Amino acid sequence: MKITGLETVFVKPRWVFLKMHTDEGIVGLGEPALEGRSQTVAAAVQEMGRFLIGEDPRMIEHNWQTVHRRQFYRGGPILSSALSGVEQAMWDILGKSVGEPVYRLLGGPTRKKIRVYRGCGGRVVDGRVPSAGEAVAEGFTAIKTGLPGAPIKYVDSLAFLEETERRFAAMRETVGPEVDIAIDFHGASSPAMSIRLAKALEPYYPMFIEEPVLPGNVDELVRVARSTSIPIATGERLFTKWGFREVVEKQAATILQPDLSHAGGISEVKKIAAMAECYYGSVAPHCPLGPIALAACIQLDASIPNFLIQELGGLGEGYLKEPFEVVEGHIELPTGPGLGIELDEEALADKVYDGSWDHRPSLHEDGSVGDA
Repeated sequence: MKITGLETVFVKPRWVFLKMHTDEGIVGLGEPALEGRSQTVAAAVQEMGRFLIGEDPRMIEHNWQTVHRRQFYRGGPILSSALSGVEQAMWDILGKSVGEPVYRLLGGPTRKKIRVYRGCGGRVVDGRVPSAGEAVAEGFTAIKTGLPGAPIKYVDSLAFLEETERRFAAMRETVGPEVDIAIDFHGASSPAMSIRLAKALEPYYPMFIEEPVLPGNVDELVRVARSTSIPIATGERLFTKWGFREVVEKQAATILQPDLSHAGGISEVKKIAAMAECYYGSVAPHCPLGPIALAACIQLDASIPNFLIQELGGLGEGYLKEPFEVVEGHIELPTGPGLGIELDEEALADKVYDGSWDHRPSLHEDGSVGDA
């Protein structure tokens, strides 16, 4: 079997779908997306095609190593995201060629279903958070919220801290003690402010705090982690096993959140999970992207022993012929070959665009750029 073409399609709201074509008619799906850099990543995929076209897609590790190492410059968000989607597509082809889900080829399932969570806004109405109540009514047993009022000052006011606590307390009051609530700091808070916020939130038992520190200074993440009993999660902006090495070795986070469309793909994240397992850490893959990325995550989640929970940006309605379904907070393991999904090409037709989506800058009141 040989790869004959790499077809990228920009899909609203901000995704890139990859179709890897072969001479045997099997088409592998991947999602080499990077928010705000879709066109750049798609170009990188085509450049990788200089090597990949003509190669056997079932030689996944060899092809990954060759693409990653054949050039002088390695890794980073663009190249790793492009390679991630390519790798997902190769796994999809391998699974389809033998008629098995990817998780069986990774050693078989370690669980029967995948626990998921979705995001909820923090708007409070009469002491409760409507979006949190809706999520519970939909069957979710875990949710995630964010900080109010980004961008956040390096040392923000007591009023900001009290508002954050008020919103989280209202969310806890809405869902009760049985539902897990995570909170995403999104790297928008300074380490000093994150320590203050964590102290205020501790009484409400957050499931984890996500990205209390920007990537780039692991020692500061360690400082925040040692200041609180709340589990720390990070990893959506780290790439390949090398990007996670220092976080794992310094035990800066107990929950790793690699993104399978950024960190290197299915095999690479399985290796990252094994690194975390050595330090009794767990894995909660980041996935605010499309249904192909989610399908890849589910295959990985099924195969690792230290899986915690899966982020869910959507279930694939309007993109997949058979969207995923949440039942009592979980998604059942797919049984189809490869990634276990099939695109709904007819529904996708009106969602194709030029890939020009971009982030807007987050500005402080004085006009300076903030993190958000």
